[in-house]
Amino acid sequence: MPTLSGKTDVIFEEDDLAYEEEIIRNPYSVKCWMRYIEHKQNAPKSVLNMIYERALKELPGSYKLWYNYLRERRKQVKGKCVTDPANEEVNNCHERALVFMHKMPRIWIDYCQFMVSQCKITRSRRTFDRALRALPVTQHCRIWPLYLRFGRNLPLPETAIRVYRRYLKLSPENAEEYIDYLRTVGHLDEAALRLAAVVNDENFVSKEGKSNYQLWHELCDLISQNPDKVTSFNVGAIIRGGLTRFTDQLGKLWCSLADYYIRSGHFEKARDVYEEAILTVVTVRDFTQVFDSYAQFEESMIAAKMETTSELGQDEDEDIDLELRLARFEQLITRRPLLLNSVLLRQNPHNVHEWHKRVKLYEGQPRQIINTYTEAVQTVDTMKATGKPHMLWVSFGRFYEDNEQLDDARTIFEKATKVIYKQVDDLAAIWCEYGEMELRHENYDQALRILRKATAIPARKAEYFDSSEPVQNRVYKSLKVWSMLADLEESLGTFQSTKAVYDRIIDLRIATPQIIINYAMFLEEHNYFEDSFKAYERGIALFKWPNVHDIWNTYLTKFIDRYGGKKLERARDLFEQALDGCPVKYAKTIYLLYAKLEEEYGLARHAMAVYERATSAVESEERHQMFNIYIKRAAEIYGVTHTRAIYQKAIEVLPDAHARDMCLRFADMESKLGEIDRARAIYSYCSQICDPRMTAHFWQNWKEFEIRHGNEDTIREMLRIKRSVQATYNTQVNFMSSQIIKATTGTVSDLAPGQSGVDDMKLLEQKAQQLAKEAEQDKPKPKDKILFVRSDTSRSELAELAKQANPDEIDIDDDDEDADDGEPDEVQLEQKSVPTAVFGGLKED
Repeated sequence: MPTLSGKTDVIFEEDDLAYEEEIIRNPYSVKCWMRYIEHKQNAPKSVLNMIYERALKELPGSYKLWYNYLRERRKQVKGKCVTDPANEEVNNCHERALVFMHKMPRIWIDYCQFMVSQCKITRSRRTFDRALRALPVTQHCRIWPLYLRFGRNLPLPETAIRVYRRYLKLSPENAEEYIDYLRTVGHLDEAALRLAAVVNDENFVSKEGKSNYQLWHELCDLISQNPDKVTSFNVGAIIRGGLTRFTDQLGKLWCSLADYYIRSGHFEKARDVYEEAILTVVTVRDFTQVFDSYAQFEESMIAAKMETTSELGQDEDEDIDLELRLARFEQLITRRPLLLNSVLLRQNPHNVHEWHKRVKLYEGQPRQIINTYTEAVQTVDTMKATGKPHMLWVSFGRFYEDNEQLDDARTIFEKATKVIYKQVDDLAAIWCEYGEMELRHENYDQALRILRKATAIPARKAEYFDSSEPVQNRVYKSLKVWSMLADLEESLGTFQSTKAVYDRIIDLRIATPQIIINYAMFLEEHNYFEDSFKAYERGIALFKWPNVHDIWNTYLTKFIDRYGGKKLERARDLFEQALDGCPVKYAKTIYLLYAKLEEEYGLARHAMAVYERATSAVESEERHQMFNIYIKRAAEIYGVTHTRAIYQKAIEVLPDAHARDMCLRFADMESKLGEIDRARAIYSYCSQICDPRMTAHFWQNWKEFEIRHGNEDTIREMLRIKRSVQATYNTQVNFMSSQIIKATTGTVSDLAPGQSGVDDMKLLEQKAQQLAKEAEQDKPKPKDKILFVRSDTSRSELAELAKQANPDEIDIDDDDEDADDGEPDEVQLEQKSVPTAVFGGLKED
């Protein structure tokens, strides 16, 4: 209730007494005051504020009390109108708090946010400034984001700009944020200035992860696209500075510079920039960017001109201007290949191929072609050239020749022969082209003189591959020039001059086997046979195997054709000399030639000896073929019986696949001769290398042989051998596994799809066990009489064989024989007598 003084008394409730007493006892205890405040939390705000005020009077330096009190006061005015006097009371409360709490950033932050919420711009700004002055610089990072957000939200950008300028003095690394803000508010001039400062600062690290080039590109776009707003810069100087710094992005920078002039309305300057760019860029990518931009610019200019002309009506000056623009555009399009070629030549001025393309582009313009060739031969460094630099000189000379200016062509070729080339072949090609030009115009003596000059020995000799010497000192050893000279001498010179050229080639040791053969053929054409053979001998002395192979082949063939059997011993010596050291790869041809010589002019015995040597001297792949030839020749010369020893050796030497073939042929021959036992022995021998699963053809042949010439016992023996061989192959695990793989669809994994590794091995083991069991069952079982293997398969096979007709069968009535035999016959077979051919020449009883 009010007192006489007019102030309101503090009314205590009964529950407050305990707290009051505690406060009286401990007036400086924050805990006591906080417990009391918590107790009175639901009391009227005036009561609660009074307690806070009493507490703060006793403890003015308590952050906890001030923080809670200010929060409570702000909560009390929340939602009220900003003009309400209560807001000012809260402001005053904050000011009182800051007398003691001026170093506490949280109090400043809350006060600043409260001020901003009241929309008091000037007071808010001053409050932010006071906070920055009061707080240490290490805590400014908590104030600036609020201050900047407050500035950005203001309708006038000037405040925010000034705030940002102050902020960047503290944190220059956040310049990109300021630049983005300036762009949004349209202050592009200052944005460009700030961006230029960032680009020039080598220590600047972009927070957005942009490279220096990306920032530079942004600056170029900014100043080129807004020429009317960015006035503080010399744009041309800035972009040209970028051209020297970023040489890998010239196309974009040139386009930016031209775009700046276009937007500024300086179209002729833009055109000059495009022309300069096209003539300076060195990559196809940059050229494409600039050219496309240039063409688009010209198109837009033409379109704009046509539009204005249509609006204003026809005018003679306007029409002339439009035609000029169209002509300029057409010329630009037609120049494109030439401009692109210039770019490639700026990339590599020593690229011969591009120079040739440039000449083609000037087709029909002889003056330009001559200028291009002249520039090319002066520019291209033969040591660095890509391609064949001598072809520039050759093409230059041919151009004059095609235009019937032979003297100029000769001058070009003469100059070309004095150029220092990288390779001797280049200079040799120049001399040859020079000579061919004279031949095309039937100046034969001049051509000979040119080539003789080229092959003349220089004052200072040098080895062909001595790169330290100029090519002019080494071209005298060029086979290319000598070969052409030899051809010309053969066609135009005398016998002696041609022979001298060939001898000189051999003396210089630059001959090839083909040169030797050509020389010998030339001598032979002029009936100098012995000299031709001497040429072959000189070639043989020069070369080793395998290069000498063609010389020997030609030499031996020509020698035999010339002398036949007249100089047999000399021919034999030649063959022996050829075979001495001859690689197995080339031996077959020489041995066959040698054997043919002996057959036609020598002794058959010697021919057989040659064939015998050949079977072991040739490659293993050719031995089978060699044995076939040997057998055929032996049969023709000595008769079929003489081939037995050859067959035996072939079977011993050849691999299994060819040995089987030989065995079958050998057996067939013996059976034709009536030597049935010999043939059967051969089949028996061969059976050891014939797996029944893989070589069914062999067993079929033996079966047919026994049907024709054998009896029950021989067939049983054949079947026994067959099972024995099969069992032998079954017990060889490695062989068996490979056979299983081959016999199936190709791989082990195909037998069990979806399995591999261990499953494959298990599969092989199971198969091996199965085959081993079959082999165990096929072992021979003893009987009362003849110990043959008898099984179900043999019985069925014998029954089938018995049904087949035997052409040599003799019907003998033997019903009474073996009538008392206790063992029943499983298969009824007829006996046959042994053919008389088996006994050969024995006399009958």
